[in-house]
Amino acid sequence: MKTEKLRLLVALAAGGWTATAAVAAEKQPNVLWLVTDDQRYDSIRAFNRIVDGREHSELGYVESPQVDKLAARGTTFINTYCHSPGCAPSRAAMHFGRYPWHSGIYEFEYHNSSAEHWKPPFPEQLVNLGYQTFHVGKLGVRLKKIDESGKWAKGYPVYQQSADFKGLHRDGLTAWGKDWFNSIDGKKLEKPIPNLEFLYTPEDGFTYLSLEVEKMFPKYAGRTQAATEKYEFLRHYNEKKGRHLDSGMILAGVSSRPAGKTRDGYYASVLGQYLENQEKTFEAGSRTFRGPDPKKPVFAHVGFDFPHTPVLPPADYRAKFQSHTYQIPEVIGDELKTMPKQLRKQVNVGFSDHFSEEEKQTMIQDYFAFCAYGDSLVGQAADSFVEYSEKNGQEWMIVYVCGDHGWKLNDHGSVSKFSPWRIDTLNPVIVVSSDQEAFPAGKVVTDFTEFVDIAPTILAAAGADLEADQFSYLNGRDLGKVASGESSPRDYIVGESHAVTGPRAFIRTKDYCFSMQTRPSSKRGANLDWALQASYEELDPGLYHLPSDPKEVKNLAYDEEHRKVAMKMKKKLMDIVLGDDRVEVNWGGPKALGTEVFRQTFASGSNDGKLKL
Repeated sequence: MKTEKLRLLVALAAGGWTATAAVAAEKQPNVLWLVTDDQRYDSIRAFNRIVDGREHSELGYVESPQVDKLAARGTTFINTYCHSPGCAPSRAAMHFGRYPWHSGIYEFEYHNSSAEHWKPPFPEQLVNLGYQTFHVGKLGVRLKKIDESGKWAKGYPVYQQSADFKGLHRDGLTAWGKDWFNSIDGKKLEKPIPNLEFLYTPEDGFTYLSLEVEKMFPKYAGRTQAATEKYEFLRHYNEKKGRHLDSGMILAGVSSRPAGKTRDGYYASVLGQYLENQEKTFEAGSRTFRGPDPKKPVFAHVGFDFPHTPVLPPADYRAKFQSHTYQIPEVIGDELKTMPKQLRKQVNVGFSDHFSEEEKQTMIQDYFAFCAYGDSLVGQAADSFVEYSEKNGQEWMIVYVCGDHGWKLNDHGSVSKFSPWRIDTLNPVIVVSSDQEAFPAGKVVTDFTEFVDIAPTILAAAGADLEADQFSYLNGRDLGKVASGESSPRDYIVGESHAVTGPRAFIRTKDYCFSMQTRPSSKRGANLDWALQASYEELDPGLYHLPSDPKEVKNLAYDEEHRKVAMKMKKKLMDIVLGDDRVEVNWGGPKALGTEVFRQTFASGSNDGKLKL
């Protein structure tokens, strides 16, 4: 295994953290799992040093002292990739420890716990191991539980206690929010307004960002325009369709609340409240929760929203980053003409190359400012967790995931995610532990690792016997064994996602990334063998040679010199995602009442981690 010591150019003191060496090794550690959202790896200085040999992003200045501290204190798995570059399928893969083609969750579909292949999310397994589980913020797992009548499905309790972001939105604790509204000002609406955006400040209360609401309630007329100007929103817009006041992702702007009082600020604060109130109740908005029992191990998960849209850093962070000028990514050569059609579809949806230079600059400045603000909250959460653990004489472990996927900032001419390109799928993981032998300080592991490795890593630390039949469904590896060299290195990583692009899978090695269309449509169970019969051209292939083309702009899928490589990667990818016990489920739409499972197996065991090109 290749490892290297992380070189830090600044003094990163322990910050008061001490290893609880006196605690017996067999004790279950408290575990804090931190996941950010839409975060590029190059927003973190420690990762830039490892990956690119520089302090800052190629685009310019970044700031991440708290995550840098985690990297100095723990083990960095720098080549960790997500499987599905979209929020819901990515978070499902982490929670279930299964590839999309084994869970049947490929995009933003609601799913249920009644399908015959279903296995519980790993936080539920931790409860069986004696843990108390708590979640705050974004969950992103669209799991439901069908009632006894079979006619209704409600949200499945993945955690024993959950201070979810929607509840905090409704309580006005998140500065910005979005929800379905059945009534406004006590007046019942004729039909609900879905995904209604709003701001909240103590001074103004709720400000609805909706022209439809302004028509229905004339007293709110002009509020959307006023808020757009006051907070300097830059929304994504289509060049032909033009701009809209109340639609389009907010790619830049300033928060309506100061640092600490935003949605992510409250997530870190609520975690602190939970840890401070041992065996006591406390309130977070309108809901009541109970603090942990210090005699039992804790598993806490913070699902941060930053830097997901709306990109609204607090004013002080925004001002700091506005003083920096960034290198704006450009469309390179004829890449838009040669990229696969499915990837061009995503680029078209998120196209941003028509933005003015000022708009692009502001978008990048605010994105990295938002990341820097979020970094401070990661540090706040980590510090409160370690303080709680050491005060109670307990071992502890922090698992930090840099984004559920990445984000484009006009890379390939687009914003957003949903592509297999590295900028969308490389999401390094850091594991910091009071057991420094298991996860040594400053160690960097360059072996390929995947999001399905997170569940077995945490379960193993909690004392689970991963060799037992009850855990045989897990697709990943214990990162502790990867770090120690007990697990043989993978030659590749794999993924599949259906959101925006349509069904597309990818396989990445050290030197190449190959991707292809896997299905004619997203209709579950129909034409499962389509790709086996389709022509090479119908598969819409993409192949990039990474040493000569690190930005992945020159599609070599039809290049004769690389044909053998493309064919080998195509076969391996098809064997894994289509032939190694593929699962698709007709989940039944938003109601999630469907349980019909479709399977296809013709290459069982093909995902062996080996591929020689």
